[in-house]
Order: sequence, then structure tokens, then C-alpha cells
Amino acid sequence: MSASELDFSTIYDTYQPKILRYLSHFIGESEAEDLAQETFIKAHQSLGGFRGESQLSTWIYRIATNAALDKMRQPSFQRVEQVSISDEIVEAKISEGQKPPIEKELIRDEMNDCIRGYIEKLPEDYRVVLVLSEYEGLKNSEIAEILGVTLDTVKIRLHRAKTKLKEELETNCEFYWVEEMPCSVK
Repeated sequence: MSASELDFSTIYDTYQPKILRYLSHFIGESEAEDLAQETFIKAHQSLGGFRGESQLSTWIYRIATNAALDKMRQPSFQRVEQVSISDEIVEAKISEGQKPPIEKELIRDEMNDCIRGYIEKLPEDYRVVLVLSEYEGLKNSEIAEILGVTLDTVKIRLHRAKTKLKEELETNCEFYWVEEMPCSVK
């Protein structure tokens, strides 16, 4: 898909949900919507200069990543901590007569909140490759192009991010292993 084949509204419709999801995972939901809009304003303004040397998706992710990194470097930027579901809420839901699938859903949400919290605490170099790889499903070569680094650098950062995340989760997150519940971290 090249920019010359598409008009901006098609590009926006195709990529806006993906960029919003990416930014939500990378920088947090409170900032994601504004940054997604900023990303598409920049993309619209620069669309005429898109030469097609990279994939359109890679180009847009690069704009989004740069916008997020710029935002994170601002002194006024403060991360909003994720609120996790407490055991009391889980117990209250069960005592209200809700069925076990609700309990599984609440436990899954609590696990995901824990995982998300530790992903947010990773250094930004590790966090960005982890989010692009695991949440967005991009190939390492695409991530290297988006970040302007070598493929080996991406592989190293991704390995270190997963290792650090695994250590943090094993030490600090209480996991409830419920049958048929896949773990979000590989």
C-alpha cells in the first residue's frame, strides 16, 4: 500500500485504530488519543513527501513513536498509573452470585494490569520494541526501520526487555493459574 494509491481518509481509517492501540500500550491511554491525532496531522502534512522507500505502515508507526518519545521527554509528562483490581472486588463479585467465568475475567484483568504496569516501568528503548513486537505483531526488521536502528539492536533490546519483564513478573505479580487462561507474556 503506497501513499500515492490512497487518499488520507483511507490511510486514517486503516491505521488510526492500530496507532491508537500502539500508543495506549506504549505511553498510556490518557495520552494516546491526543498523540494519535498529532500523528495523523503530521502524516497528513508530510504525505506529499512520502517517497515510498519504506512501507506506509512503518512510516506512520515511526511518526507515532517519535511523537510519543517527544511527549515522554517533556518535563510536564507524568505517567498515570494503572489501577488494578483488588482481591476485595473479586470476592465481592463472587459473593454477589456471579458465575466463575466472571471470576476468570477479573483475574485475567488483574494479571494484565500487573503485566501492563511492569511494561510501563521498562526503559523506553525496551518498552517500544516490546510493544511493537508483542502487541502490534511487527517483524523485527520493521521495528528496526521504525526506530532507525539495526536488526541486531532490536533483537538485543527485545531479548533484554522480555528477560527483565519476566524477572519483574515472577518477583512482583501474583498470578492465579486458571485453566484455559493463556498468559500474556511469552
